[in-house]
Amino acid sequence: MIQQMLYFFVYFFANPSVLGISLAVVFGVIWLACYRPPFITNPWLWAVFFGGAILAPIAIVITSFPVGIGIGKLYSYFWSQQTIQGWAWLLSIPSIFIFGLVWEGAKLLPVGVYWWRKNREIEPKLGLLIGAVAGAGFGILQAQWALNYFIRNSNWNWQLVQVEGFSALTGFWESFFVLGLNVASTALAGWGVAKGWGWKFYLLAGFVYLVTNYNTVLMHYELVSATQAQFIIATWALIVVGVTLWLRERKSKV
Repeated sequence: MIQQMLYFFVYFFANPSVLGISLAVVFGVIWLACYRPPFITNPWLWAVFFGGAILAPIAIVITSFPVGIGIGKLYSYFWSQQTIQGWAWLLSIPSIFIFGLVWEGAKLLPVGVYWWRKNREIEPKLGLLIGAVAGAGFGILQAQWALNYFIRNSNWNWQLVQVEGFSALTGFWESFFVLGLNVASTALAGWGVAKGWGWKFYLLAGFVYLVTNYNTVLMHYELVSATQAQFIIATWALIVVGVTLWLRERKSKV
């Protein structure tokens, strides 16, 4: 397993695409600009950003191997493979949720470090902004991996767009809105940590991930089309981002 993890970690950065990396950065800047984090007056936020970026491949490797394999073995202990496959639409829910908790835990680590260093007392708005910055770092690293994979495996070019239309842009569309969700979910959790409701908002952030990624299950059972799944992700992203931006602009009570 360790060898597989190391191989996957290297593969995470393999065959980089200038287009994929550039788009990931642009997408991250667009979403992060919505929150207006004070990088100039608080340059330590750059450490939070790079901390989130460093933790992205680590969290993805952990969920892909130890956590994913462990959940699979646990299911096999109680049920047969036929039962697991037949009830995958239901059994996938706890596994997706656990994956989300691991990812959100990684993104929240920089937030938790700052919160602890400040004697567990920070302004909710600052907690939200720290979470947004950590989520952006994480999201950009994840997006560059997803975009590079999409561009390489689809042999993407503009001629493909002319032939296939929107389906040729789904990889870009999904990466854009998933990155926005990465920023918003951790911003929401960071706000909760600062308010003293850390574990509740941590679970809420995991639920954000669950709603986002359960689309793959719905597509597998042909309950929604690929295009419908993309619009579900986009709608969910706009809802979660809207909530966090409302919290960001909300005046704190004295």
